[in-house]
Amino acid sequence: MPYRCYVCDKRTVAGNNISHSNIHTKRVFKPNLRRVKINENGTIKTVKVCAHCLRAGRVTRA
Repeated sequence: MPYRCYVCDKRTVAGNNISHSNIHTKRVFKPNLRRVKINENGTIKTVKVCAHCLRAGRVTRA
């Protein structure tokens, strides 16, 4: 299962750490994913959903 939200397709993105001396080094930003059981069309699935979608009520938990 890829590291992305099942609902909104939020995924890992790349960026830079910027130090005080303005040195740029690569880093990654990962979404806050939770493994939850959801009810989708009467069937129960275990999927990864980001915390933002859970708080917004975009999924119904089983």
